[in-house]
Amino acid sequence: MTQQQDTLVTVSSRRVPVRSRLNTLPRHFGRLMMVVEHAVMDAMGELSSAYEGGYWEFYELSNGGFYMAPTSPERLMLLSQGSGNEGELTADASGIVACLFALNRVWATYQTDDLANHYHWLLAFAREHAEWDTIAHIID
Repeated sequence: MTQQQDTLVTVSSRRVPVRSRLNTLPRHFGRLMMVVEHAVMDAMGELSSAYEGGYWEFYELSNGGFYMAPTSPERLMLLSQGSGNEGELTADASGIVACLFALNRVWATYQTDDLANHYHWLLAFAREHAEWDTIAHIID
């Protein structure tokens, strides 16, 4: 698919049903599934002082991607330690940011095409998200 075609395709998300969760991480990340999952939760802990753990929903994207989001009903204030950029986001958008940070960090160690693809698939979805301006500010 060319870059021009990518911009014409809307990326949608689908929450993974509880009965399908067990196979989701291995299907997307194989042997790195636990590394990615822990990296996402670690990233959220670094990004938000209010984050105290909890249940995360899994989402699959129509372009092949994946992300996780905490189920917190509250908005979360996120702060990127690297850039100093901050913003308040819904739990869904906060999960996207945490996943982007985590995928980038895990890729820095393992440098697989699969991790790079997942990062770019999630970024394509994030660009269409209602909170893109704040997401972009924090990941910048």
